[in-house]
Amino acid sequence: MHDTENTRIGRSVAPLLIEQPGESGFFPLGNGLDAFVARLAMSEAADRTLDVQYYLFHDDATGRLLAGHLLQAADRGVRVRLLLDDMDMGGRDAGLAAVSQHPNIEIRLFNPFPSRGMRLLNFLTHFGTVTRRMHNKSFTVDNQLTIVGGRNIGDEYFEAAAGVNFGDMDVLALGPIVHEVSAAFDLYWNSDLAVPVDALGVTGDPGLLERARMRLAAEIEKLPDSVYGQRLREAELAQRLADRDLDFFWGPAHLLYDLPEKVRTDPDDRRTHLGPELDELLASARTDLFLVSPYFVPGRQGTELLRSLVERGCRVTVLTNSLAATDVPAVHAGYSRYRQSLIEAGVEIYEMRPANTAAEEGRRRLGESQASLHAKTIVFDGERVLVGSMNLDPRSNLLNTEMGILIESRKLASAILDWRDQGLAEIAWRVDLEQTAMAGFPVGEEARLVWVGLENGQEVRRYDHDPDSAFWARFQAIVLRLLPIERQL
Repeated sequence: MHDTENTRIGRSVAPLLIEQPGESGFFPLGNGLDAFVARLAMSEAADRTLDVQYYLFHDDATGRLLAGHLLQAADRGVRVRLLLDDMDMGGRDAGLAAVSQHPNIEIRLFNPFPSRGMRLLNFLTHFGTVTRRMHNKSFTVDNQLTIVGGRNIGDEYFEAAAGVNFGDMDVLALGPIVHEVSAAFDLYWNSDLAVPVDALGVTGDPGLLERARMRLAAEIEKLPDSVYGQRLREAELAQRLADRDLDFFWGPAHLLYDLPEKVRTDPDDRRTHLGPELDELLASARTDLFLVSPYFVPGRQGTELLRSLVERGCRVTVLTNSLAATDVPAVHAGYSRYRQSLIEAGVEIYEMRPANTAAEEGRRRLGESQASLHAKTIVFDGERVLVGSMNLDPRSNLLNTEMGILIESRKLASAILDWRDQGLAEIAWRVDLEQTAMAGFPVGEEARLVWVGLENGQEVRRYDHDPDSAFWARFQAIVLRLLPIERQL
């Protein structure tokens, strides 16, 4: 780990750290444009090191723009370490090997697929291995600043996609927590599960590196004149960075993370899991628990835990995707098995709608998007906030590796809870149970689900099936509910 206090970023954050001794500072990135601006700005400000760890790193417009900035940083002497899960790397070995020829760039793939040319075959021959992935997401510069949260690298995470965009949440952090994130990165980087690309049987072509440099430089050169470039310049964070006007939430913080060995040990061997610590945190909630998870499958044990919290007086609220908003219908099918039991237990359930007025008016915040929720955030008792990569589903719990920062900040927790209490009705359906007799049906029939929301300022109630969902999606969900696949969700 490098001593980087004398870098540009180190000198910039030093006065802030002196004012808040022993605490870490956090700036929420609940807006996709701000989240991309932050990554570009950090890349441009790096002097010594860039450590980048992601599950997905798409070869699309924002992926190429960020790659170009990483390459420019390496050209000026910054050591760039890129640790990527292999799930998104199909057909890209030659390009990765070429870029890794740069003397200041190292690229490693986590849990690489054994058969490089026939990736689909791996799902038949190595199903229990290749289906377990590194889902961690962090972006750390000079061991002084880091971004941790739910976003991968791709257009849909940064409001650059023409169609579906994700509502997500990261935090930009400084202070002691950055050293914990760096240490976790090193643990994964040095794991034998992280394989250098030049060990995968592909020789890097220096000519390909030069062509990549030219192509990426051209992408960066075009950015200022593009519509997306204009939107980035107008982003709130861009102006605040220019004005040196970032207000951080301060408090003690702790990094939760799975050990890399989790992907090859028995899923029920929890010695490598962050799960036990998260379970203790959930069980310790006293007055208010707000769970934001796009993929939410609590299982019987989780359902009973939430029931027990409600019974002892804790308000429990869940925000997840509706069937119309989700990008993974199988997970929604798994969640829907528990939906009625959760509501009967007193849990407040909200499902993100696929479009919303706030997004159309440009007022996107945590969880607001044109299409789909992707943020993973938990607020405990208005005192602590967990922001990270983990979903509340069996896959995150048992199969993939995850990470998240637990932040002790009443101000940050209160800001998120205020957003919950004031804004959820505009962007999400509240799912409730209503006795059918109340809806004009004979007395004695079972309660039925009802989705309650606001449209044009008026409360509306929807019955019969998941609102705004297509027939095919509902049919898929019914079939998927019958399959014994919950541990893979």
